Amino acid sequence: MATDAEYASSIFLYSALPLLKTLAEEKAAVRNAFAGKNGTIQVSVRPKPGETGETGEPEGQSSEKTAPEKIGTHFMVKDGKLSCFTRLAGSPDIELEFPSLKAFNGFFAGKSMKLPRIRGALKAPGLLVATFTGLLAMSAALGAKEAPKTAEERALLVKLFFYLLSSGISRLNKTGHPAVSKWASVSPDRVYAFSVDGRPDLGAYIRVKAGNTRAARGVYERSKPFFTMSFDSVDSALGILLEKDDMIEATVSRRISMLGAPEYGAMLGEYMKLVGAYAK
Repeated sequence: MATDAEYASSIFLYSALPLLKTLAEEKAAVRNAFAGKNGTIQVSVRPKPGETGETGEPEGQSSEKTAPEKIGTHFMVKDGKLSCFTRLAGSPDIELEFPSLKAFNGFFAGKSMKLPRIRGALKAPGLLVATFTGLLAMSAALGAKEAPKTAEERALLVKLFFYLLSSGISRLNKTGHPAVSKWASVSPDRVYAFSVDGRPDLGAYIRVKAGNTRAARGVYERSKPFFTMSFDSVDSALGILLEKDDMIEATVSRRISMLGAPEYGAMLGEYMKLVGAYAK
């Protein structure tokens, strides 16, 4: 079974980091930083022996633990446009490599300012600056305690949270989290969605079937989702996402609607908390 460090790193690496692409598309400061840039950026981590649930012991050989393989996510940048791939690249122009899951999780949770090993800084300094501009913007957004001042920034924050939560829940299943995997393993083909009334551009959803999960962005259009957590406005969504409002009170006042059986709303709420706990 995976460790808590693996659950956290999986969410940061494969659910949070891909948000850099969204920020580069929709946040002016990040978009401007990447404008005209080209190259490949990689963020990777080398887990230390004992940090993962795998022993690393070849069958029938020594019991001494061996280091797990390096894992990572990379971005291809072409004329300032980012494409994200949740796997290692062949030969990135810029690489931020962390020496352990502890170092990686601490950095992305904002608990450590120790920088990773940086490769390619002299080769592509502009791309490196753009990368850190994007990562700082991502950290500020996901670590927000208060709603942003402008309507545009508030809507973007809701989108980022919806993307993180849907992808994070799916990622916990793929990483083998007991509670999430148990739910997924017995589920028929169902879709669970997050939405804001009148803002289909902010939506996200998870499709689950017989142990498999897939997170996607936007509105599921093939049929009506099995369950939707729907908010009446961006501000109502932020009230829950930033833990400012009580979910029961928000439901009673109809700022949030559980479109489906109430017990599935409670379940989805618990998985949202799981993702939030690992991403802190």
